[in-house]
Amino acid sequence: MANIVAMPASRAALRTIRAHERGVSRTILSLLVPVALLVVVGLGAILSASSVVGLREAGDGLFYFKRQIAWLVFGVVGMVVAAFIPLRWWKRLALPVFVSTLVLLVAVLLVGTRVNGAIRWLIVGPMSIQPSEIAKLATVLMLATVVSRRESSMVRYRDFFGPVAMTIGLVAGLVMLQPDLGTALLVTSGAFAVLAASAVPMRHVLGTGIAATGGALALAVSSPYRWARVTAFLDLQSDPLGSSYQAVQGLVALGTGGLWGVGLGASRARWSFLPNAHTDFVFAILGEETGLIGSLAVVGLFAAFSVAGTMIALRCADRFGRLLAVGVTTWLSTQALVNIGGVVGILPITGVPLPFVSAGGSALVAALVGVGVLVSVARHVGPIEAR
Repeated sequence: MANIVAMPASRAALRTIRAHERGVSRTILSLLVPVALLVVVGLGAILSASSVVGLREAGDGLFYFKRQIAWLVFGVVGMVVAAFIPLRWWKRLALPVFVSTLVLLVAVLLVGTRVNGAIRWLIVGPMSIQPSEIAKLATVLMLATVVSRRESSMVRYRDFFGPVAMTIGLVAGLVMLQPDLGTALLVTSGAFAVLAASAVPMRHVLGTGIAATGGALALAVSSPYRWARVTAFLDLQSDPLGSSYQAVQGLVALGTGGLWGVGLGASRARWSFLPNAHTDFVFAILGEETGLIGSLAVVGLFAAFSVAGTMIALRCADRFGRLLAVGVTTWLSTQALVNIGGVVGILPITGVPLPFVSAGGSALVAALVGVGVLVSVARHVGPIEAR
């Protein structure tokens, strides 16, 4: 009799497990599909946007496209590895990854390569690495670990301020020394999302956020060049051949595209009219070649990614995993918003790449590893402490 009763119960449990697995698979698929489409769109845009500059700088119109393909291979491998790392391992890896990132950020300041007045790259053999891209993920990972372990003891501001200063403040400070205000703001955006999603008193988060915003404004005002870049979008006609030149040319490219675009590979802005067409302003080339319809499709893909990342965070039973998913999703979504907002003229131009789309190896690999971390969170069942 016991066996007869147990059989239906076992079958019910099996059906529940299978239903959960199907739900996890659908969630992961809803994340990976928009990411894959964005990567493909990016490769097509880079192939078109970089052909002229590739010929001029390297004698090969496919130079930047080939390099992006090579970085994509590294990125996909990193994403797969990250996806299969158990969530509890990510908690253990947080400190080593964070310390290694700090070492790289210091190394950039000491022996990095200066380009356009900024020291952001380390040259390692044939590769150039931008540690500030790694810092975005490392900061979120470290802060999610610290907060998940200590949020109940962060009621007093002094207990809250220490971990925040040692993570956000330290990384953002090193990034600002490069100097790179845009990346510093993105580092803080993901980190503050972790704090906002935690049980830490909101007055601590808001107070620190206001102070950080004030500090960023002070740094921007202290540099005439930086302030001109930040405020140029408010009046693009004030200096159309100077500080506003890139923004104006980006809008010209978007306007030229109209509703349906001028056609794939037919961009005129890439012929040296638009600086950084294959990196920071690749969205302008997409808008020119595919029109408003193509631009909205790209925005829709980023929206789908944001929804998928948010659903992963909401469905995760572990506190650390939930905070980690919130931080990674916010970092990548905010970066997309800042890039696109700068191209269309509603936000300052900060020089940050469009995730998954812009040319740039470090940014692509870091973003794909971030996606792998989200998959790792989605695959996790139950709290870490119970294992």
